[in-house]
Amino acid sequence: MNVKRTERGWIGHFICGDRCKFRRNTLLECGEKKVVISTVGAFVSDTGRVETIGVDRWFETMAFNAKSNHGYWDADVTEEIDFESPWALCAETWEELCTTYPQVDNSANDMHEAVVAELTQKLGGDTE
Repeated sequence: MNVKRTERGWIGHFICGDRCKFRRNTLLECGEKKVVISTVGAFVSDTGRVETIGVDRWFETMAFNAKSNHGYWDADVTEEIDFESPWALCAETWEELCTTYPQVDNSANDMHEAVVAELTQKLGGDTE
């Protein structure tokens, strides 16, 4: 069975996601099963500085079962899905993060894509 993949333009999780410079939201659909993969990072605080979104965590990817919300399929944050792929880019400082991941946005994108690929495989194998 094929998995339909849709890239969406809104934040999939994280209450302050609108203040993140990096955000991805991918919906996977296979039959009745719908899954949202969300990646956020480079959170800009009230001071205008890039801050962590968790302990030493600058970017994170999470996956959730989806629920219908006024005609949209959004993440049901009460139904998180486990996966094996890396889910966070961590460092003690932004400078250390950018040294470890010289093109940090590309690394965050690769992290997101790895989770999409893993969950696509678990759902049915191929994307449309």
